Amino acid sequence: MTKYVFVTGGVVSGLGKGIVAASLGRLLKLRGYKVAAQKFDPYMNIDPGTMNPTQHGEVFVTHDGAETDLDLGHYERFIDENLTEFSNLTSGKVFWSVLNKERNGEYLGQTVQIIPHVTNEIKSFIAKNAKLTQADVMITEIGGTIGDIESQPFLEAIRQFASDVGRDNCLFIHVCLVPYISGSDEYKSKPAQHSTKELQAMGISPDIIITRSDGDCGEAIRKKIALFCSVKEDCVISNTTADCLYEVPLMLHQNGLDKVVCRELGLKNKCVLTPWKTLVKDIRSRKGVTKIAIVGKYVSLHDSYLSIVESLNHASYACHTNVEIKWIDSEEITDANAKIKLTGVQGVLVPGGFGTRGTEGMIAACRYARENDIPYLGICLGMQIAVIEFARHVANISDATSGEFEKSDSNVIDLMPDQNGKILGGTMRLGAYKCAIRPETQMARAYGSLLIEERHRHRYEFNNDFRDALTHAGLVISGTSPDGRIVETVETPYNRFFIGVQFHPEFTSRPNKPNPLFKAFVGSAKETRL
Repeated sequence: MTKYVFVTGGVVSGLGKGIVAASLGRLLKLRGYKVAAQKFDPYMNIDPGTMNPTQHGEVFVTHDGAETDLDLGHYERFIDENLTEFSNLTSGKVFWSVLNKERNGEYLGQTVQIIPHVTNEIKSFIAKNAKLTQADVMITEIGGTIGDIESQPFLEAIRQFASDVGRDNCLFIHVCLVPYISGSDEYKSKPAQHSTKELQAMGISPDIIITRSDGDCGEAIRKKIALFCSVKEDCVISNTTADCLYEVPLMLHQNGLDKVVCRELGLKNKCVLTPWKTLVKDIRSRKGVTKIAIVGKYVSLHDSYLSIVESLNHASYACHTNVEIKWIDSEEITDANAKIKLTGVQGVLVPGGFGTRGTEGMIAACRYARENDIPYLGICLGMQIAVIEFARHVANISDATSGEFEKSDSNVIDLMPDQNGKILGGTMRLGAYKCAIRPETQMARAYGSLLIEERHRHRYEFNNDFRDALTHAGLVISGTSPDGRIVETVETPYNRFFIGVQFHPEFTSRPNKPNPLFKAFVGSAKETRL
């Protein structure tokens, strides 16, 4: 029978519930258990697909094409399991489903209420994911903070679910802040106590409390929390700030998390930490610095590019170098100042994005990288920028642009034909698609394969009306859909590394298995001497 772990958070948001859930998942996997993870987000959006990245961070896309919360990226990177559309549930999706059932008469005229109709919908989602994955342990993170109005149906649902499956098969973990007060030079347990009591007032008594603090809050504080919150002393686990995310599983293991989880759930397997210890050793043994510029329009919130940052880190582990990121707002770079802005960088990465804002700056950065032979990686919009820049400055299509920016006769990038007139939400090319690689290209050398599969999230494509003109001018189309119709990757033949890809390779990178494209990019940047 599947065991269930629910992770909640208290006091403040942003404590790292997702990292705790992901780290526990990795530790249980190192014990030989099949683990699945899911995230419940209380906001009313159907999914994060139309949310501003500067508010919510990146949208993580699963293999089957679901637009999900960025915490699912942590789950995939730590647990190394592909998640699905059943791995992320929002209030919007729950109410949408319930209301459609009501309109279709599925409730047989009942008065539709939060209990039982909304809570039943949430519980069925948990059960469906457990059945689909056949997991030994299902880890579910409840987004938001205890006390939020919108999260109450989810908390009530998991309270009921624990009764449905039996308390021996269910475990509650509560992550809460233990703040340090510099004036009195001490950690304070009161916020954790109040948060736990609020959770208990909703009928959920946590089995484990994770204390989140910058430093070790001390044994006395943990004992006090255990006493006042009615948990076992060894079930109050410290989670302190780590230099690297991937050190957190080892820290939590050392502090006893997986041991008490397995004890409480009746799981017996021993933990084999060697593979993860080897990874952390490789991370710590890196030497030197490789400077990469990320030129984007959402750089005010670095979480907007979370998977890209992590993918660069993964590549740095394999290339034995430290990656230093220089964040450049694409609205602040021009042809005139590109040399100054990009001084000292050994690689330029232009990530995905939507809308026309900041795109001229991206084009300027792309041009500088191409003309000065600085390794360039363009992802999604970054690939489209590379095509536009090449069209303008090499193929002499001076007014080349994208249909996303303006309608003209020179839209070298344009809307997919079947997307005309569609609404924005959920209408993009999403999820994994195969890509055929042209032999003896930079792409072929990077991947070591002529057929790959990567995840997409976009509406606009390379316009085939300009394929002959651009290839005649020297642009290499190095990857297409297997039927050759859709252009997936482009590159230049005379640069050491200059690749634009329509897909998002960052979504498939793992700390112990870096995406080949990022590895090749960082490796090339490492060798670049300016």
